[in-house]
Amino acid sequence: MEEPKALDSLFKEKIFRIPDYQRGYAWQKDHLRDFWEDLINLSEKRSHYTGVLTLKEENTCDKTDKEYWLVDDHSYKIYHIVDGQQRLATFVIFLQAFIDFVKELPENAEKTEENIYITDSLNLASISSKYLYEIKPTGSQYRTYKFGYTADNPSYNYLRYKIFKETGAGTIEETFYTLNLKNAHQYFSEQLKELYAQEALEGLQKVYRKLTKRFLFNEYIIKDEFDVFVAFETMNNRGKKLSDLELLKNRLIYLTTLYSDKELDTAERKSLRDDINSAWKEVYHQLGRNQKHPLNDDDFLKAHWIMYFKYSRKRGNDYIKFLLDEQFSPQKVHKKVEREVILEQPEELRTDFEIIDTDDENGEITEDHAVVSTALLQPLEIKKYVNSLKTSAVHWFNSHYPHLATELNDEAKKHLDKLNRIGMGYFRPLVMAVLKNCSDVSEQSKIFTAIERFIFIEFRLNQTRRNYRDSEFYNAAREYDRREKTLDDICTRLKDLAASSFNEDGTFDLDYFYNYLKKRFNSDGHSGYYGWNGLRYFLYEYELNLLSNSRQQKVYWEDLLKTPKDRVSIEHIYPQTPDNDYWQEKFSEVGESEYYLYQGSIGNLLLLSSSINSSLQNDGFDDKKKPKFNDKGEKIRNGYADGSHSEIEVSSYCEWNPEKIKERGLKLLSFMESRWEIRFNGNDKEKLLFLEVLSEGDNNIM
Repeated sequence: MEEPKALDSLFKEKIFRIPDYQRGYAWQKDHLRDFWEDLINLSEKRSHYTGVLTLKEENTCDKTDKEYWLVDDHSYKIYHIVDGQQRLATFVIFLQAFIDFVKELPENAEKTEENIYITDSLNLASISSKYLYEIKPTGSQYRTYKFGYTADNPSYNYLRYKIFKETGAGTIEETFYTLNLKNAHQYFSEQLKELYAQEALEGLQKVYRKLTKRFLFNEYIIKDEFDVFVAFETMNNRGKKLSDLELLKNRLIYLTTLYSDKELDTAERKSLRDDINSAWKEVYHQLGRNQKHPLNDDDFLKAHWIMYFKYSRKRGNDYIKFLLDEQFSPQKVHKKVEREVILEQPEELRTDFEIIDTDDENGEITEDHAVVSTALLQPLEIKKYVNSLKTSAVHWFNSHYPHLATELNDEAKKHLDKLNRIGMGYFRPLVMAVLKNCSDVSEQSKIFTAIERFIFIEFRLNQTRRNYRDSEFYNAAREYDRREKTLDDICTRLKDLAASSFNEDGTFDLDYFYNYLKKRFNSDGHSGYYGWNGLRYFLYEYELNLLSNSRQQKVYWEDLLKTPKDRVSIEHIYPQTPDNDYWQEKFSEVGESEYYLYQGSIGNLLLLSSSINSSLQNDGFDDKKKPKFNDKGEKIRNGYADGSHSEIEVSSYCEWNPEKIKERGLKLLSFMESRWEIRFNGNDKEKLLFLEVLSEGDNNIM
């Protein structure tokens, strides 16, 4: 390995390409900040060691390739980046942000890059030419980029048109990785703006010199093509480890190089590699479709493994060990298996004057047996697997973000929204399998309804441990994907399991839910239902039930999830600090030691359409029904009368006292019965209100 090279030396007569087995740009704010701090804090008298840049020289360049004119006429060489692409990409993005910032300075408004100078001898055009792109001297202004992705990478066009500002872009596909490119450019633009404000042009000159002269790489060029994929698997980029999904892609491409020409000819090898690239392109697109909330690579890979292969519960990383060490290991290609093949053997026809010593008097073709040696892992298995990954990625995304799905009908979206709100947990691989294999709306509705009911009963009411029966339904996802089990089979099983929560007469067995709530009432905070982990979902479902008779939705689940800590989305109508005269009067017959029973009872808890400051919760009921204004006449909270449908319903009460809390609590529990097909026994609903602790003499309050 040679002495470390500065970037101005590294870029001489080189074209860098990010090959198809690499991920997109993965650096985020923490990594960008590290890069900037390394740069800005570096003394101009010292150097910064950036790491090893591992390259593989590409020896072929076709005349139709965009780079050919540089390779043929200017002695350039093309290199695939095996390791170091994140750092090199950051360097290039920084330089583009640098050029953009300088061009936008007021004094440069009417100038071209050729006429904008950083120093007496350095203009922006020479920076672009040295590090970013060369322009083919044919009058067409066609750019050949010094650094970029291969053309089939989703980030290829984004980098070209959005970052490098080439004109003529059509529709640009955006993903999580392109968002990272955008954010990096924005981050460096803001840092340069601040640097210029403090140090003017001199600050820009210093940071450019340090970056191009003082950031050093060890350049290592791999000579043997066989080593590229192995090397990639054993290297980590600075700051962000390769995901299992990225490692698997490289492994599969590597495996295509191991088959003999008899097992996989040149055309088949290219076709299989194209299938792998196409699958990963789709997977990365789907995982990054929601740019602000991308889906995790490894979560998807594990879920697909559960659906495609047999689930086991040994270790958390079982799936990747299975995929890399067992299913798609090089040994399974190297290791040959012999299978018996029946061959047809022609029997020579003998003339009638010869003595024929055979039982085959008709001279028929006979059978012989031969042995054929083939790889234990066939290319077709790889093809089927990557095609399944490609198809499944769409449904994985749709299961998380049904409102963004163009392939789903409204009914499916509604059910998936419910499952996401309640938390589908270990059912997500099964949901993905259903979306992948079933297009019948009624069948989808039936299985999704059964899953949601099971989750509510077992995990929200019974508080069963969260991995209860997970192996069974992980395996059900695989069995359904392979057509070994029907949706009716799975629905029946869900109902049978839920039936264990009911008594012989069909009424709900109250013990687990009651004891869980009892602990909440008896805890230090006396939270009662307010501490129930199913409360928000339950009250939101009640709100949607009221919404069915109205066209206007007033509460959105996303708003309930992002309320700050100093605000509330669920209110105690009878407040936790009832020092207002109204509450003193209405609850005068309730002992102070029993306030918490009414405060934490289900009937006293209300879903709000907009969060309100907690300091306003102690108002009397009549004041809560009306909007509240500050001293300036500005509205600081809605009243129940113009709030959510649940609030409007509560505002119809003339007063709020122990009797009304009980009345509304019974109404909510009746909704629970009808919504989730639950039947409570006798006085069980009153028992669940936790108000029966009052003595017989207090019946008039009840």
